[in-house]
Amino acid sequence: MRLDLVPRIRRSAVLDILAPALAFVAAVMVGGVAVAALGVSPGAAFVTYFVTPLSDVWSLQEIALKAAPLALIATGLAFCYRADLWNIGAEGQFVVGGLAGGWVGVATHGSGGSVWILPAMLAAGALAGAAYALIPAVLKVRLGVSEILTSLMLVYVAQLLLDYMVRGPLRDPAGYNFPQSVGFEAAARLPYLMEGETLHAGVLIALAAVGLGTFVLARTLFGFEVRLVGASPRAARFAGFSDARLTLAVFAISGGAAGLAGIVEVAGRIGQLQPEISPGYGFTAIIVAFLGRLSPPGILVAALVIALTTIGGEGAQIDLKLPLDLTRAFQGLLLGLVLGADVFARYHVRLVPGGPVSRTAP
Repeated sequence: MRLDLVPRIRRSAVLDILAPALAFVAAVMVGGVAVAALGVSPGAAFVTYFVTPLSDVWSLQEIALKAAPLALIATGLAFCYRADLWNIGAEGQFVVGGLAGGWVGVATHGSGGSVWILPAMLAAGALAGAAYALIPAVLKVRLGVSEILTSLMLVYVAQLLLDYMVRGPLRDPAGYNFPQSVGFEAAARLPYLMEGETLHAGVLIALAAVGLGTFVLARTLFGFEVRLVGASPRAARFAGFSDARLTLAVFAISGGAAGLAGIVEVAGRIGQLQPEISPGYGFTAIIVAFLGRLSPPGILVAALVIALTTIGGEGAQIDLKLPLDLTRAFQGLLLGLVLGADVFARYHVRLVPGGPVSRTAP
């Protein structure tokens, strides 16, 4: 016997909504078993992970601040993945964007706080991220080099470059030899949305990016081209769309979004350049993109869910002594279950005599 996957002629809207919800419930149940095996009450863990972070103003702000860069990066990545192109190096583009924008903040330190400094930092971050993402894109278009390998390897180059810069040329001369730049002036920092709180304008930038991404993918010719190339490359070529031009465009968009997220993080939460400016946002955003089904509104929801589990995991580590790696395992499990649920939402499963699993063409 073998399993045949037959595409559904008509996809159920109810099933599309229920699939990720059921996957989340299944992930929570599996996580509860793992927590019980560690000697902790699953009920207490559920409250700590999913209820407590939603009952405190500070935690709600932290969720928004963690979700903002994830949503921004994942929205850019959705353009690549929808075109069946694989930018795995958003972490490096995030770092380069933060470094380039932060360099502007360091270079203008003591200049009197001109209003153009922050916009220049944001522009520098986005342009640097886009330029860095174009390296694997050009290598793919011109030489046929795998964009997966080159984009991933460039992550380590970016991290080493940042480390060198903050320990050398950009190090604060009055910083007691600590590897960090000078603190940014007020004109180089993102403004706070509420007095005395931690929520800053980077959240609004992320929301604007999600809205813009939704419009471009759903309402423009370029968005149609992205979807068509990803779904049927031959049909796209017959329609006159250029694979090379699209590759360069979507990599520039995804890299620009990641670079913008980098400088948003540096000019927002951190306030200076350090050897490490990312807790892995670029890699986590890949999970967010697929959890959100490569749709910007879905990505926003997925980013909030991942941010919630991250904040809850930190609380569980403190209150319940649960390892933080359990949170990462849960996030990976959630991705796997959501992708698996999508298979059942898109295909009928049939048992037929024969060998291994096969997929019947539409």
